[in-house]
Amino acid sequence: MLKIGLTGGIGCGKSTVSTLFSSFGIAIIDADDISRDLVQPQQPALEKIQQLFSQDIVAKDGALDRHKLRDIIFSDRHAKKQLEALLHPMIADAIQTKAASLEGAYCIISIPLLLEANMTNLVDRILVIDCPVDIQIERTKKRDNLATDKILAIINSQASRAAKLLQADDFIDNSESAGKLAEQVKKLHNLYISISQ
Repeated sequence: MLKIGLTGGIGCGKSTVSTLFSSFGIAIIDADDISRDLVQPQQPALEKIQQLFSQDIVAKDGALDRHKLRDIIFSDRHAKKQLEALLHPMIADAIQTKAASLEGAYCIISIPLLLEANMTNLVDRILVIDCPVDIQIERTKKRDNLATDKILAIINSQASRAAKLLQADDFIDNSESAGKLAEQVKKLHNLYISISQ
């Protein structure tokens, strides 16, 4: 099975593109979903995060306080590296296990930090979703209700647009209409079907 690594900066529309691929019956493996599962209450990863970042990283209901953790890792580079060293190998293992259980011509593996986490060995092709920074900020504000400086901190912590595009086998420009986006996805769907045969 052909494995397509889908990546792009925050607010570029990775989820929208994944949904469009899934409308063709294509399986989607989402690293963010895996990451969320790994840090559920009573999971070993959550206990290790608590050991790293103190007890108050967990809310009263036993769930991870994501906002607190995000504030810590985007203000402390060492803390970010510690968290990544803990979670990335677990995420990579879970992706490989899921991919091995799938059937079909190809699957989409959505990994926002595909390049930054050195997970390119998990995929056969890299698909980058891209749009200008001002659109990233606007979309992320609307979706996550974050301040501009926090969004910029996240953007600056990710690989640059140029670095991503340099690594891309395929590219989607998500700065225009929903119709144009769907058109680009359909073209790539046809390409991946033909490559996989």
